Amino acid sequence: MSPPRFFVAAALAVGERVLLAPAVAHHALRVLRLRAGERITLFNGGGGEFGGQLRLEGQAAAAQIDAFDPVERESPLALTLVQSWVGSDKVDWIVAKAVELGAAAIVLAPAERSVVRLAGERLRRRLAHLSQLAIAACEQCGRNRLPSVQAADSLAGALATAADLRLILLPGAPALLAQSAADAPAARSIAVAVGPEGGFTDHEVALAQRSGWTPAALGPRVLRTETAGVVALAALQALAGDLGAPRVGGRPDPGSGVGRCGR
Repeated sequence: MSPPRFFVAAALAVGERVLLAPAVAHHALRVLRLRAGERITLFNGGGGEFGGQLRLEGQAAAAQIDAFDPVERESPLALTLVQSWVGSDKVDWIVAKAVELGAAAIVLAPAERSVVRLAGERLRRRLAHLSQLAIAACEQCGRNRLPSVQAADSLAGALATAADLRLILLPGAPALLAQSAADAPAARSIAVAVGPEGGFTDHEVALAQRSGWTPAALGPRVLRTETAGVVALAALQALAGDLGAPRVGGRPDPGSGVGRCGR
């Protein structure tokens, strides 16, 4: 079994001893029940990961680093999820799963039908919580680079997100997401916008299209807001080969079945 992974917001190097933050030490000692001398893995978001042994120092814990592995587990496709604000539990789930699926950035935005409105200190606390969820997801899934979790002041601001291809998910759109991605094989960055529970309004759709976003559907069924973004990320990662799908000339091998659902 692989050693437990922990994020450390500090410079790391082989041969160094690193004191673990109280929250990290608590998780290692009280939750995971690790003991002195057990192997652990540390990463700081700068790339690669460091192996070491857990040391106990009174009530504190430290790691004696003795190895470095430059391994990267990032996708070849830079994916940004623009997610309209929804209920707290749903946003938590969306952020965690988007990180597991390799999203490079998550941008939360207010939409006309969003039932959640955050500003000031409430927004700051919410983003801090979501950033911790992203770190925990990276610890779990093996990513060594932290995706950004940000909040836009407006949907227009979120729609200014730069990407080679920008898709706004709309049930009943004339083009499927898989086809839109296949029609842009050179795209190395893709942004996907997902509406709130009630969906985007006609005004918001028109704004997105004027901003260069292309409407795309996920298939014949209408998915919930907490499902749509995750499905879109998984589909795009499969098309990009991040999930092991073969590619032919920049596109999926037609024989693999990738991207054919809903056609």
